Amino acid sequence: MRAVVHDRYGPPDVLLLEEVERPVPQVDEVLVRVHATTVTRTDCHMRKASPFIWRFMLGLTRPKRRILGVEFAGVIETVGAAVSDFELGDRVFGLRNGAHAEYVCVREAGLIARMPAGMTFDEAAGVCDGMSQAAGHLREGGVETGTRLLVYGASGSCGTAAVQLARELGAHVTAVCNTKNVALVRSLGADEVIDYLQEDFTKKGQTYDVILDAVGKHSFFRSRHSLVPGGL
Repeated sequence: MRAVVHDRYGPPDVLLLEEVERPVPQVDEVLVRVHATTVTRTDCHMRKASPFIWRFMLGLTRPKRRILGVEFAGVIETVGAAVSDFELGDRVFGLRNGAHAEYVCVREAGLIARMPAGMTFDEAAGVCDGMSQAAGHLREGGVETGTRLLVYGASGSCGTAAVQLARELGAHVTAVCNTKNVALVRSLGADEVIDYLQEDFTKKGQTYDVILDAVGKHSFFRSRHSLVPGGL
């Protein structure tokens, strides 16, 4: 099968398209033919091994894992003998390391699900990473009905997912983004939208139960006065 591989860290030029061995599913795995995948911010950090701390997980001098990619959408072509929830031909999407390849093996109990009817492979592949991150953050923050949540960086993968999930949970959502994305974020269900190019949410005098920085650009020190006592 073909896969995009890298044997050294660096810019996109280190990526090569090569023929590699097709993975063979274990008894509790399915083999998915990948129809769509993505390049996430995490993929870029891993490719560059930047910041340097990535090297302690990926390999100090060269990458241990040649194939990047996490998000995938495709069709099941082989089903392991112990698999009962999936069948040949199922259209599925999910998260699995090594998704920048024509095939990927995924455990039945792993992060994989059938695609909703009417969703394209391209649409499905782009959903998983941001949605899973957002769900984890909201769970950690105890977001529920009535929670006053502020999402900083609400127009990115994690941010757009957080806005939608929080609204489904019944939270009051204030979303922070730049001017060009205000309409998009409002269409996702945000109760309030703040354009950070026009105003600083920390100077509005409002407080929140939870502040989620979806892009890692707003420190706790800067935000602390915008949290209620005991807020996260």
